[in-house]
Amino acid sequence: MDPTLLGRAAVTFAFLVCSLGFVTWRQSRALEVFQELDEVKREVAVAQAERVEMEREIQVLRSRAHIVPAARELGLRTPDAEEQVYLAREDAR
Repeated sequence: MDPTLLGRAAVTFAFLVCSLGFVTWRQSRALEVFQELDEVKREVAVAQAERVEMEREIQVLRSRAHIVPAARELGLRTPDAEEQVYLAREDAR
């Protein structure tokens, strides 16, 4: 067999093996990145659910149904009509 042909075959085989190694590395790296992306998406979904839950809890705590009984426990009472003063609201800037 011709040594030049054998050398070309060896270089071609080495190039093929390196190419396959690179493709395998690239695919495994892409898989890792997709797994990281899925994890971040899960974290975002959990954070959004927590935010919605906190907003709902804030609405409950701000409601009159919650504030009036809590105020009564502190000894406060609802003012009579003549005791109420309505203030004009300034526009927020």
